[in-house]
Amino acid sequence: PESYYILREEGTERAFSSQLNNEKRKGVFHCAGCDLPLFLSDKKFDSGTGWPSFSKEIAGAIGTRKDRKFFMIRTECHCSNCGSHLGHIFDDGPEPTGKRHCINGISLVFRKT
Repeated sequence: PESYYILREEGTERAFSSQLNNEKRKGVFHCAGCDLPLFLSDKKFDSGTGWPSFSKEIAGAIGTRKDRKFFMIRTECHCSNCGSHLGHIFDDGPEPTGKRHCINGISLVFRKT
């Protein structure tokens, strides 16, 4: 039920609830819905927000659209292959991109390399 809520209904998991938030090994984060590679581990950083955060996605791996929920405009991101909801992108990340992909851990599967 929680996976369906997040991946298909664009929900959000509770902050600090994902074990992937603390994942530091070298590897690749894949879409939990279809296994598409989404993020490389060297782009992951600790944002202090409670969700796995990345400065950059693998080229072509995610799609975006405007999210107007909660009386603000955010950039929602989803898997470019299956459309699974991943999270949101903010403009407060580290250089050189300045982006923070704030991703639900339940939307990801980690595979170490």
